Order: sequence, then structure tokens, then C-alpha cells
Amino acid sequence: MDLKTNTIAGWALGAGMIALGSTIAGTMIFEGHRPEKMGYAIEGVEAEGGAGGAPEVAIASLLPTADVGKGAEVFKKCAACHTVAQGGANGIGPNLYGTLGEAIAQGKAGYAFSDALKGVGGKWTFDAMNAWLTSPRKFANGTKMTFAGLSNPEDRANVIAYLNSQGSNLPLPAAPAAGVAPAEEAGGNVAAAANAVEEDTRGETGDIANTGTPASGAPSVDPEAARKGARQ
Repeated sequence: MDLKTNTIAGWALGAGMIALGSTIAGTMIFEGHRPEKMGYAIEGVEAEGGAGGAPEVAIASLLPTADVGKGAEVFKKCAACHTVAQGGANGIGPNLYGTLGEAIAQGKAGYAFSDALKGVGGKWTFDAMNAWLTSPRKFANGTKMTFAGLSNPEDRANVIAYLNSQGSNLPLPAAPAAGVAPAEEAGGNVAAAANAVEEDTRGETGDIANTGTPASGAPSVDPEAARKGARQ
């Protein structure tokens, strides 16, 4: 070999040794440090479990405004396996007439429920039906029902209202009064509000503490000024 060939071979050998050394060093550095999240995010694709992990909406807050007509439309997804009319026959799934309020996995003209659903116990309350419609497999692991569930809470509320109208007619939760927050949302501050009312010297219920605003509509009086006047 001439000098030029030897030089090229030397450079190639050196480059190979550098590449091999880099690979070994990289392996030593990152070995045992598996990334917490594999892959990379794709813009516009939601993570499993909902957008941004948003909290689930309580079904009781949706039922007062649920639409029975829309529920009948959503129920068409279930019609391949279930009838809902009074006296309807069982099919792949049981007839669902009058289901809300009934015992879970009992009755229905002797329908053969799975042991998994029989083991749940209790009754078909609104909350139980919501959980079942969300994911039958999570509600009763081993159920024969292969339906994946309804991911939209409003769809579930509408279907529940529709089922309730078919022979059950349980009272739906009342809608909260406009502008009035439930006690839980107000921090359970009922006791604090009650403590703001004080008794006057006659043992009668007085006005709101430290406001000087009489409940009778009489002119307001500054309590501090009244006490000073009493001492003079």
C-alpha cells in the first residue's frame, strides 16, 4: 500500500473507534434511566381518560336537565340487544322496562345474568346506572355485556332519564335554584352563617351581628355608638 491508502485506512479506523467509544459511553450513562413517558406527544390527540384529565361530572347535576327524547335516540345503540317496552322479550340482554329502582341482576323473567353482575348487589340507582353505562367491565368485571360504554356524561344522563320514563319513574334530582350554591360548594358554611345571628337583650333573635341593620326595616343603628351612649 502507498502512503495515501494507509492514511485513508487510518482515518477510517479512527472514526470507527470513536463511534464505538461514543456508543459504549452513551450506554453507560443512560443505562437504567428509562424515560418516565415513552414516545412523544402528538398535537391534537387527547390522552386516555379524557381531555386534560378533567374531573367527571356528577350525574345528579345533569339529570334535572336531561332530554328523554335525546335519550331515546342514544338508546338505539342498545336496541340490538335490549327491548324496553313493557312485556318485551329478553334478547341477548334483558328487557329493560322498569329497571331503575330494581335489584341488580335479578328478575327479568329469569334472564341468565352473569355471576359478575350478580355479585355487585344493591339496586339500580341513578349513580349505579351511570357507572354501568360508563364502563360495564369496570362496574362488573367479567360481565357478559361487551358494550364498551358511553363516554359522554350528557348521553348517559339522557339515556338514564329515558330508561326512567319506561316504567320506573323515580323522582329525578331537583335542579339547584338559580344563584344559590349548594352547601358543599359554599364550603359547608351554614354554621358560620348561623353564628352571625346574635340574641338581643330581650332574648329575641337579633339582627346580623355588627351590621346594625334591623330586620324590621327600622332606621339602622350603629351598635358601637349605642354602647358608648349607654356608658355615658
